[in-house]
Amino acid sequence: MSPEEYVDHFLDNDGQLARVKQNIADKGMPEISIAPGYGRLLTMLVAATKASQVLEIGALGGYSGICLARGLAPEGRLTSLELKQDFADVALANLTEAGFGKQVEYMIGQATDSLESLKQAGRKFDFFFIDADKENYLVYLEYAIELANPGAIIAGDNTFLRGRTLNPDKNGPSVQAIRRFNEQMATDDRLIGTILPAYDGLAVAMVKPQEQ
Repeated sequence: MSPEEYVDHFLDNDGQLARVKQNIADKGMPEISIAPGYGRLLTMLVAATKASQVLEIGALGGYSGICLARGLAPEGRLTSLELKQDFADVALANLTEAGFGKQVEYMIGQATDSLESLKQAGRKFDFFFIDADKENYLVYLEYAIELANPGAIIAGDNTFLRGRTLNPDKNGPSVQAIRRFNEQMATDDRLIGTILPAYDGLAVAMVKPQEQ
């Protein structure tokens, strides 16, 4: 038994999230939602930091959205960016069933366009979850830092790319982008970050308050 299987033994009995995973599979969507152990971590981090404005880049079917929303206070808000309208519709239906439909808003289209719109609108966020196209992870990170309130948390999923990140023989665009993302999350002077090595890897960082 792997460490991940041991953890999942305790966490995989979540009926609500199990229904979401089944719904995603039934609709033929990619079955690539965040791992249960990291989903629980998202809930904990949102709750522990008392984040009231959360930005999710990549909604898929709403599994991670529910994990994020579970950590929000009733007045908290989740903004979720999704390329595909049909995926966002599934995510909204799943969050509504989970009781969070009134706390979430979806922005449809290229995430970079939505992020620029949020920047121009002066929006700020307390928590960011990045789980979208890997080649743009560094772009999303820069936007997150710009849109962050002091002390905001940034998390990025799939930082090992099922082992490809760790394999020196793999050097495709996504692999190279994730390697640079991981390095920046761990070493950028604007952040205090680390990389968690379980499941498919999760990079987590806090945005330092800017010096006056």
